Amino acid sequence: MYDYNAFNYSQGNWPPMYDPYNYGPYNPYMNYNYSFNWPNQMPTRPMEPNRYIQLKDYGPAPLVINIEDATKQNSYYRTALWTGKYFQLTLMSINVGEDIGLEMHPDVDQFIRIEEGQGLAVMGDTKDNLNFQRRVSDDYIIIIPAGKWHNVINNGTKPLKLYSIYAPPEHPHGTVHRTRP
Repeated sequence: MYDYNAFNYSQGNWPPMYDPYNYGPYNPYMNYNYSFNWPNQMPTRPMEPNRYIQLKDYGPAPLVINIEDATKQNSYYRTALWTGKYFQLTLMSINVGEDIGLEMHPDVDQFIRIEEGQGLAVMGDTKDNLNFQRRVSDDYIIIIPAGKWHNVINNGTKPLKLYSIYAPPEHPHGTVHRTRP
């Protein structure tokens, strides 16, 4: 275990960590172009927007990532980005005219955030009675309690980019579905 308090960040002495933007161990000699929170010199976040992010399952290791960039970059139906013991984060891209698929998780609460596109969220107590319907678009969230039937339909003109958090995890570690299964 590393003592992170023993590192002098202002002199470039960085602790070893994984950097998902650069494929491998963090290199303290590489110019990462971080913005700094003066006067204590602690990095806040990378200043370069929309950098390519390696999309894979990082769980259960610690992870710091720009979730909006990662979500918009994903072109697969489902990509597990982080799977732990108690929750899972997946990225999804739903093509125009398609949907997630009507489903119900009896023991899993779900959180969905739309990063790009527009759609229709539907929910109900039975699959034949989806009486809850809301239009969704950029920056909307959908909270689905365990036991609710639900679906999200892309009724827009471009792919619907979203991320979903399942608690507890719903899919096996490392799940990647290029298209809807």
